[in-house]
Amino acid sequence: MGLSKGQSGNLKGRPKGVPNKTTTDLREFINRLLNANRRQIERDMKALEPHQRVALYEKLLSYSLPKMQSVTAEVDLGRLNDEEIGRISGEILKKLDYD
Repeated sequence: MGLSKGQSGNLKGRPKGVPNKTTTDLREFINRLLNANRRQIERDMKALEPHQRVALYEKLLSYSLPKMQSVTAEVDLGRLNDEEIGRISGEILKKLDYD
């Protein structure tokens, strides 16, 4: 009989959500490498063509800013009365700063 995903039976295994040692070691190595070479990295970036520099900035931003996700909402307006539709549209306009 097979075990379910995530259940190896090893009670001393790595807890869920804790990165493995290799990942942690690699991240620490990369951080040390970047910090030790910060001035050279800045010089290298300044030597890039403007379009290359912008492309690099864009790639680096993905590590510091959360990615935006599209959000959709479906509302069956036929089930709402005029007052409810007015209230909802008013709230939407406030959120969009058109009020």
